[in-house]
Amino acid sequence: MDWLMYILVIIIVICLLLIWFISTYNHFQNYIIRINEAEVNIDSILRKRFDLLNKSIGIIKANVDIQEEIMEVIVKLRSRKLSNFELDRLLYDAINEFHQYEENYEELKDSESFVKIDVALNESEPEISAARKYYNDIITDYNKLVRTFPSNIVAKMFKYKIKPYFDGKNMEDDIVNDFKL
Repeated sequence: MDWLMYILVIIIVICLLLIWFISTYNHFQNYIIRINEAEVNIDSILRKRFDLLNKSIGIIKANVDIQEEIMEVIVKLRSRKLSNFELDRLLYDAINEFHQYEENYEELKDSESFVKIDVALNESEPEISAARKYYNDIITDYNKLVRTFPSNIVAKMFKYKIKPYFDGKNMEDDIVNDFKL
C-alpha cells in the first residue's frame, strides 16, 4: 500500500506543477496581448500625428515663401519603416520644427488649416502620454514576470525577453543598462 501512496503523491505533485505551468504561461500570454494592444494604440496616435505634420508641409509652403526644405524629417519618414520608438522621437523633433514655423511666421496663424493642425497636434499630446503610460505599466508587470522566480522558468522556456519602456530615450542605451542591473 505504501507504493500506492507514493504514486498518488507523485501524480498530485505533477498535476500541481502542470496547473502552475499552464497558469503562468497564460499569464504571459495575457500580457503579450495587452502589450500588442497598447502598441497598436500608440501606432494609431503616431500615424495620426505623422499625417497632421505631413499635411502641414503643404500649408506652410502655400502660406510662407520659403526656399529651403520644410520639415525634412517628415519628408524622409514617408518611405521608411520605423519602430514606434523611433517614430515617436522623430515626430517629436518634427513637432518642434512645426512650432518654430508657427513662431517665426505670423501669417501661418491666419491660416485656418494650420491652426486646426496645431490644435489637433496639441490634443494628441495627452493621448500619446496616456498610451505611453499604459504601455509602460504593462511592460513593468511583464518584465517582473520575466525576471522573477519561478515565472522566469517559463520565460526562459519560451524565450520571453525583457521589453524596453516607451520613454523617448535611445532604446539601445536602455537595453544595455537594463542588463547591468
